[in-house]
Amino acid sequence: MSVNVCVGQTNYYLAQGRGIRRIIALFNNIEDLVTENDRRYDEDAATFDQDHLQTAYDILTRTLPWIVMWSSEIEHNEYIRMIKMLRQGADGARGDDTSKLKALVADWVNRELKPNPLVDPDDKHTRGFINDTCGKLLCTAELDWNNPATKAGIRDRSQGYIVAFKAVFTSPSSAKDVEGEGDGTDIIENNRRARRAGWGLKVKKHVAQIIKMEKVTPRSIAYIACQVRFALSSITLWRTVDGDFDYILFWRSAASGQQTP
Repeated sequence: MSVNVCVGQTNYYLAQGRGIRRIIALFNNIEDLVTENDRRYDEDAATFDQDHLQTAYDILTRTLPWIVMWSSEIEHNEYIRMIKMLRQGADGARGDDTSKLKALVADWVNRELKPNPLVDPDDKHTRGFINDTCGKLLCTAELDWNNPATKAGIRDRSQGYIVAFKAVFTSPSSAKDVEGEGDGTDIIENNRRARRAGWGLKVKKHVAQIIKMEKVTPRSIAYIACQVRFALSSITLWRTVDGDFDYILFWRSAASGQQTP
């Protein structure tokens, strides 16, 4: 294999992997999904966690339809390299989103909730439960919708999730347009206008188009919820447990539409 072909394949795998954490599986690797799918050829019984893995496998093969055929045709060493590059692309995208939302969520909190003192966009040690505003957003909401404070708290969080979702899946500029007051630079709308006009102009693709995400899904919502929660917290390194909070349990519950115990 020539150097150019090898580099081209590496870049392709890295690019294709960038959607895995966002819309397929935030914490499981491709090997886990393949193992569960193979297990089902011999055994039908499955736990909740195994069903979750199988659903992720089904989404994987719809999102990357070439992966099954390629996996059966390439040599084992090339298969291992492919999986490694896909995982690297997946983790790289998650890291990019975490870095992007670190400042964006702080800016949103400062602009909309006006805490005193303001949240430092560069310093996570001033966030978490030592910060009253971040602590309020991190606390579990009470379920009494008739309580005005509950409504306000849930609406505050919902708007923050929308800002983060648009920043990750469309563009940072579109995140400014949550209330319909943006600057008109939403990439989705630019693409629609160009297609309608039939200009044939090359317009920049947003993340949702690149990873072939055609609609908002429970897993994409769960991904953003985890990212926003991390951005509001004081921890500086991505991990699965933050004190009493379990990110894996939270993500699985949100992705499946179930309440966290």
